Amino acid sequence: MSGLSCRAGCGACCIAPSISSPIPGMLHGKPAGVRCVQLTTDNRCAIFGDPRRPAVCASLQPEPVMCGRDRQHAMAWLTALEAATAGD
Repeated sequence: MSGLSCRAGCGACCIAPSISSPIPGMLHGKPAGVRCVQLTTDNRCAIFGDPRRPAVCASLQPEPVMCGRDRQHAMAWLTALEAATAGD
């Protein structure tokens, strides 16, 4: 555990990666680059701590290499990771 907290107003983890698990309001998950419907206008998870939140979301934790110094770094890093792991 890095001890790093999520950056207020970031939301990169809820936009950049694809999520194949059902999300309340997105029963088929979401494609990469699409805002999760559970992401509030101030980029916070509306279902944080809710048992309906996908396990993959809960397992993704902030890390310095991923989050970097700003939201732009986090978006770029997660977008590159998504591209590197996307199936053909």
